[in-house]
Amino acid sequence: MTHVSVRQGLLYVSIAATAWGTGGAAAALIYRLGGLGPVAVSFWRFAIGAALLAVAGALIARAGVRAGRGRMVVTGVCMAVSQTSYFAAVGESGLAVATVVTLGAAPVLVAAGARLVLGERLGAGRLASVTAALAGLVLLSLPGGSTDFSPLGLGWALLSAVTYASVTLVNRAGGGDPYRTALGSLVVGGIFLLPAALATGVLPSGGHPVAAAALLAYLGAVPTALAYGLFFAGLRTVPATTSSVIVLVEPLAATLIGVLLLGETLTPYSAAGAAVLLLAVVALALREPQ
Repeated sequence: MTHVSVRQGLLYVSIAATAWGTGGAAAALIYRLGGLGPVAVSFWRFAIGAALLAVAGALIARAGVRAGRGRMVVTGVCMAVSQTSYFAAVGESGLAVATVVTLGAAPVLVAAGARLVLGERLGAGRLASVTAALAGLVLLSLPGGSTDFSPLGLGWALLSAVTYASVTLVNRAGGGDPYRTALGSLVVGGIFLLPAALATGVLPSGGHPVAAAALLAYLGAVPTALAYGLFFAGLRTVPATTSSVIVLVEPLAATLIGVLLLGETLTPYSAAGAAVLLLAVVALALREPQ
Protein backbone atom coordinates (compact mmCIF):
# COMPACT_ATOMS: atom_id res chain seq x y z
CA MET A 1 0.00 0.00 0.00
CA THR A 2 1.13 3.60 -0.65
CA HIS A 3 2.96 5.14 2.31
CA VAL A 4 0.73 7.21 4.58
CA SER A 5 2.33 10.27 6.17
CA VAL A 6 1.41 11.48 9.65
CA ARG A 7 -0.38 14.47 8.10
CA GLN A 8 -2.41 12.16 5.88
CA GLY A 9 -3.10 9.83 8.81
CA LEU A 10 -4.45 12.71 10.88
CA LEU A 11 -6.70 13.71 7.99
CA TYR A 12 -7.92 10.13 7.51
CA VAL A 13 -8.83 9.73 11.20
CA SER A 14 -10.56 13.13 11.21
CA ILE A 15 -12.66 12.23 8.15
CA ALA A 16 -13.54 8.87 9.71
CA ALA A 17 -14.67 10.52 12.95
CA THR A 18 -16.76 13.07 11.05
CA ALA A 19 -18.38 10.29 9.02
CA TRP A 20 -19.14 8.34 12.21
CA GLY A 21 -20.83 11.47 13.55
CA THR A 22 -23.45 11.20 10.79
CA GLY A 23 -24.21 7.58 11.62
CA GLY A 24 -26.33 8.29 14.69
CA ALA A 25 -28.76 10.52 12.81
CA ALA A 26 -29.02 7.98 9.97
CA ALA A 27 -29.64 5.13 12.41
CA ALA A 28 -32.31 7.13 14.28
CA LEU A 29 -34.16 7.74 11.01
CA ILE A 30 -33.90 4.06 10.08
CA TYR A 31 -35.45 3.06 13.42
CA ARG A 32 -38.34 5.42 12.73
CA LEU A 33 -38.90 4.67 9.03
CA GLY A 34 -37.94 1.02 8.79
CA GLY A 35 -39.01 -0.45 12.09
CA LEU A 36 -35.61 -2.07 12.62
CA GLY A 37 -33.83 -2.46 15.96
CA PRO A 38 -30.20 -1.61 16.79
CA VAL A 39 -28.87 -5.14 16.20
CA ALA A 40 -30.48 -5.43 12.77
CA VAL A 41 -29.24 -1.98 11.77
CA SER A 42 -25.74 -2.89 12.93
CA PHE A 43 -25.88 -6.13 10.94
CA TRP A 44 -26.92 -4.38 7.73
CA ARG A 45 -24.31 -1.69 8.32
CA PHE A 46 -21.57 -4.32 8.50
CA ALA A 47 -22.93 -6.42 5.63
CA ILE A 48 -23.36 -3.48 3.24
CA GLY A 49 -20.01 -2.00 4.23
CA ALA A 50 -18.23 -5.29 3.55
CA ALA A 51 -19.99 -5.70 0.20
CA LEU A 52 -19.05 -2.19 -0.90
CA LEU A 53 -15.40 -2.67 0.05
CA ALA A 54 -15.31 -5.91 -1.92
CA VAL A 55 -17.02 -4.39 -4.97
CA ALA A 56 -14.65 -1.41 -4.84
CA GLY A 57 -11.76 -3.79 -5.31
CA ALA A 58 -10.08 -3.10 -1.96
CA LEU A 59 -9.32 -6.77 -1.50
CA ILE A 60 -8.47 -7.61 -5.11
CA ALA A 61 -6.18 -4.62 -5.64
CA ARG A 62 -4.14 -5.51 -2.60
CA ALA A 63 -4.28 -9.28 -2.76
CA GLY A 64 -0.55 -9.51 -2.23
CA VAL A 65 -0.72 -7.81 1.15
CA ARG A 66 -1.58 -10.05 4.04
CA ALA A 67 -3.59 -9.04 7.06
CA GLY A 68 -3.52 -11.28 10.12
CA ARG A 69 -6.66 -13.41 10.27
CA GLY A 70 -6.60 -13.39 14.06
CA ARG A 71 -6.47 -9.60 14.10
CA MET A 72 -9.42 -9.40 11.70
CA VAL A 73 -11.47 -11.75 13.89
CA VAL A 74 -10.68 -9.80 17.06
CA THR A 75 -11.37 -6.49 15.31
CA GLY A 76 -14.67 -7.65 13.80
CA VAL A 77 -16.04 -9.05 17.04
CA CYS A 78 -14.93 -5.99 19.03
CA MET A 79 -16.49 -3.63 16.47
CA ALA A 80 -19.79 -5.50 16.64
CA VAL A 81 -19.81 -5.64 20.45
CA SER A 82 -18.79 -1.98 20.79
CA GLN A 83 -21.53 -0.67 18.51
CA THR A 84 -24.26 -2.89 19.94
CA SER A 85 -23.23 -2.14 23.54
CA TYR A 86 -23.33 1.58 22.86
CA PHE A 87 -26.88 1.33 21.52
CA ALA A 88 -27.84 -0.71 24.61
CA ALA A 89 -26.31 1.98 26.85
CA VAL A 90 -28.37 4.64 25.08
CA GLY A 91 -31.50 2.60 25.69
CA GLU A 92 -30.72 2.12 29.39
CA SER A 93 -29.28 5.52 30.38
CA GLY A 94 -29.97 7.93 27.54
CA LEU A 95 -27.80 9.46 24.85
CA ALA A 96 -25.88 11.92 27.04
CA VAL A 97 -24.74 9.42 29.67
CA ALA A 98 -23.90 6.78 27.06
CA THR A 99 -21.89 9.26 24.99
CA VAL A 100 -19.94 10.73 27.89
CA VAL A 101 -19.07 7.35 29.43
CA THR A 102 -18.26 5.54 26.19
CA LEU A 103 -16.36 8.27 24.36
CA GLY A 104 -14.93 9.66 27.60
CA ALA A 105 -13.56 6.35 28.85
CA ALA A 106 -12.16 5.27 25.48
CA PRO A 107 -9.26 7.78 25.24
CA VAL A 108 -8.23 6.98 28.83
CA LEU A 109 -8.26 3.24 28.10
CA VAL A 110 -6.39 3.75 24.83
CA ALA A 111 -3.78 5.98 26.48
CA ALA A 112 -3.19 3.40 29.24
CA GLY A 113 -3.08 0.52 26.78
CA ALA A 114 -0.80 2.38 24.39
CA ARG A 115 1.66 3.06 27.22
CA LEU A 116 1.60 -0.51 28.54
CA VAL A 117 1.32 -2.47 25.29
CA LEU A 118 2.77 -0.23 22.58
CA GLY A 119 5.26 1.78 24.62
CA GLU A 120 3.79 5.12 23.52
CA ARG A 121 4.65 7.98 25.86
CA LEU A 122 1.74 10.16 26.90
CA GLY A 123 3.68 13.31 27.73
CA ALA A 124 2.42 16.56 29.25
CA GLY A 125 1.08 17.88 25.94
CA ARG A 126 -0.98 14.81 25.12
CA LEU A 127 -2.21 14.56 28.71
CA ALA A 128 -3.40 18.18 28.61
CA SER A 129 -5.12 17.63 25.27
CA VAL A 130 -6.87 14.47 26.49
CA THR A 131 -8.06 16.27 29.64
CA ALA A 132 -9.31 19.29 27.67
CA ALA A 133 -11.06 17.08 25.11
CA LEU A 134 -12.87 15.14 27.84
CA ALA A 135 -13.97 18.41 29.47
CA GLY A 136 -15.29 19.62 26.12
CA LEU A 137 -17.12 16.33 25.60
CA VAL A 138 -18.88 16.67 28.97
CA LEU A 139 -19.95 20.25 28.18
CA LEU A 140 -21.12 19.23 24.72
CA SER A 141 -23.19 16.30 26.00
CA LEU A 142 -24.81 17.75 29.13
CA PRO A 143 -27.38 20.21 27.71
CA GLY A 144 -30.64 18.70 26.55
CA GLY A 145 -29.53 15.16 27.21
CA SER A 146 -31.07 12.52 29.39
CA THR A 147 -29.94 12.44 33.00
CA ASP A 148 -31.16 8.88 33.52
CA PHE A 149 -28.63 6.56 35.09
CA SER A 150 -28.56 2.86 35.69
CA PRO A 151 -25.73 0.47 36.61
CA LEU A 152 -26.65 -1.66 33.60
CA GLY A 153 -26.40 1.32 31.27
CA LEU A 154 -23.01 2.20 32.75
CA GLY A 155 -21.88 -1.37 32.22
CA TRP A 156 -22.93 -1.37 28.57
CA ALA A 157 -21.15 1.96 27.99
CA LEU A 158 -17.94 0.72 29.59
CA LEU A 159 -18.08 -2.48 27.53
CA SER A 160 -18.44 -0.36 24.40
CA ALA A 161 -15.44 1.75 25.45
CA VAL A 162 -13.27 -1.30 26.22
CA THR A 163 -14.01 -3.00 22.91
CA TYR A 164 -13.51 0.23 20.94
CA ALA A 165 -10.16 0.75 22.69
CA SER A 166 -9.24 -2.84 21.78
CA VAL A 167 -9.95 -2.14 18.10
CA THR A 168 -7.68 0.90 18.20
CA LEU A 169 -4.81 -0.80 20.02
CA VAL A 170 -4.90 -4.05 18.02
CA ASN A 171 -4.81 -2.21 14.71
CA ARG A 172 -2.22 0.31 15.82
CA ALA A 173 0.04 -2.59 16.83
CA GLY A 174 -0.56 -4.70 13.71
CA GLY A 175 0.55 -4.18 10.13
CA GLY A 176 -1.05 -5.34 6.93
CA ASP A 177 -3.36 -3.63 4.51
CA PRO A 178 -5.95 -1.45 6.31
CA TYR A 179 -8.68 -1.91 3.69
CA ARG A 180 -8.31 -5.67 3.72
CA THR A 181 -8.48 -5.48 7.51
CA ALA A 182 -11.64 -3.36 7.32
CA LEU A 183 -13.26 -5.77 4.87
CA GLY A 184 -12.41 -8.88 6.89
CA SER A 185 -13.47 -7.27 10.16
CA LEU A 186 -16.83 -6.18 8.74
CA VAL A 187 -17.46 -9.70 7.45
CA VAL A 188 -16.64 -11.17 10.88
CA GLY A 189 -18.78 -8.56 12.64
CA GLY A 190 -21.73 -9.20 10.34
CA ILE A 191 -21.55 -12.96 10.92
CA PHE A 192 -21.29 -12.36 14.67
CA LEU A 193 -24.43 -10.19 14.64
CA LEU A 194 -26.49 -12.30 12.23
CA PRO A 195 -28.09 -14.73 14.75
CA ALA A 196 -29.31 -11.92 17.01
CA ALA A 197 -30.47 -9.90 14.00
CA LEU A 198 -32.51 -12.85 12.71
CA ALA A 199 -34.03 -13.35 16.16
CA THR A 200 -35.11 -9.71 16.50
CA GLY A 201 -36.17 -9.10 12.89
CA VAL A 202 -33.73 -8.39 10.07
CA LEU A 203 -36.10 -6.95 7.44
CA PRO A 204 -37.71 -3.48 7.50
CA SER A 205 -41.24 -3.58 8.87
CA GLY A 206 -42.10 0.12 8.88
CA GLY A 207 -44.09 2.12 6.38
CA HIS A 208 -41.13 3.53 4.43
CA PRO A 209 -38.99 0.57 3.28
CA VAL A 210 -37.44 2.42 0.31
CA ALA A 211 -36.29 5.33 2.48
CA ALA A 212 -34.98 2.91 5.11
CA ALA A 213 -33.06 0.97 2.44
CA ALA A 214 -31.50 4.19 1.12
CA LEU A 215 -30.42 5.18 4.62
CA LEU A 216 -28.99 1.70 5.23
CA ALA A 217 -27.00 2.04 2.01
CA TYR A 218 -25.62 5.38 3.20
CA LEU A 219 -24.84 3.93 6.65
CA GLY A 220 -22.95 1.04 5.07
CA ALA A 221 -21.10 3.25 2.58
CA VAL A 222 -19.97 6.37 4.46
CA PRO A 223 -19.86 5.79 8.26
CA THR A 224 -18.77 2.17 7.73
CA ALA A 225 -16.86 1.21 4.56
CA LEU A 226 -15.25 4.62 4.03
CA ALA A 227 -14.79 5.50 7.69
CA TYR A 228 -13.28 2.22 8.89
CA GLY A 229 -10.99 1.99 5.87
CA LEU A 230 -9.66 5.49 6.52
CA PHE A 231 -9.45 4.92 10.28
CA PHE A 232 -7.33 1.79 9.94
CA ALA A 233 -5.16 3.53 7.33
CA GLY A 234 -4.65 6.48 9.69
CA LEU A 235 -3.66 4.19 12.54
CA ARG A 236 -0.59 3.13 10.53
CA THR A 237 1.09 6.45 11.39
CA VAL A 238 -1.02 8.24 14.04
CA PRO A 239 -0.36 7.29 17.70
CA ALA A 240 -3.21 5.43 19.37
CA THR A 241 -3.81 8.11 22.01
CA THR A 242 -3.89 10.89 19.41
CA SER A 243 -6.37 8.98 17.24
CA SER A 244 -8.65 8.33 20.22
CA VAL A 245 -8.85 12.07 20.94
CA ILE A 246 -9.43 13.01 17.29
CA VAL A 247 -12.30 10.51 17.20
CA LEU A 248 -14.07 12.76 19.74
CA VAL A 249 -14.91 14.89 16.68
CA GLU A 250 -17.73 12.33 16.20
CA PRO A 251 -20.14 13.88 18.76
CA LEU A 252 -19.17 17.34 17.52
CA ALA A 253 -20.22 16.37 13.99
CA ALA A 254 -23.44 14.86 15.33
CA THR A 255 -24.18 18.11 17.19
CA LEU A 256 -23.64 20.22 14.06
CA ILE A 257 -25.97 17.94 12.08
CA GLY A 258 -28.61 18.37 14.77
CA VAL A 259 -28.29 22.16 14.64
CA LEU A 260 -28.01 22.61 10.87
CA LEU A 261 -30.40 19.91 9.62
CA LEU A 262 -32.69 18.91 12.48
CA GLY A 263 -33.43 22.33 13.96
CA GLU A 264 -31.85 21.65 17.35
CA THR A 265 -30.56 24.55 19.47
CA LEU A 266 -26.88 25.06 20.27
CA THR A 267 -26.86 26.18 23.91
CA PRO A 268 -24.00 28.16 25.50
CA TYR A 269 -22.79 24.99 27.27
CA SER A 270 -22.72 22.94 24.09
CA ALA A 271 -21.11 25.78 22.12
CA ALA A 272 -18.37 26.10 24.73
CA GLY A 273 -17.89 22.34 24.78
CA ALA A 274 -17.63 22.20 21.01
CA ALA A 275 -15.03 24.99 21.01
CA VAL A 276 -12.92 23.37 23.76
CA LEU A 277 -13.11 19.96 22.11
CA LEU A 278 -12.16 21.30 18.70
CA LEU A 279 -9.24 23.31 20.11
CA ALA A 280 -7.95 20.25 21.98
CA VAL A 281 -8.07 18.14 18.83
CA VAL A 282 -6.32 20.81 16.73
CA ALA A 283 -3.64 21.37 19.40
CA LEU A 284 -2.94 17.67 19.66
CA ALA A 285 -2.77 17.26 15.87
CA LEU A 286 -0.32 20.18 15.56
CA ARG A 287 1.97 18.59 18.15
CA GLU A 288 2.44 15.43 16.10
CA PRO A 289 5.60 15.33 13.92
CA GLN A 290 4.60 15.61 10.27
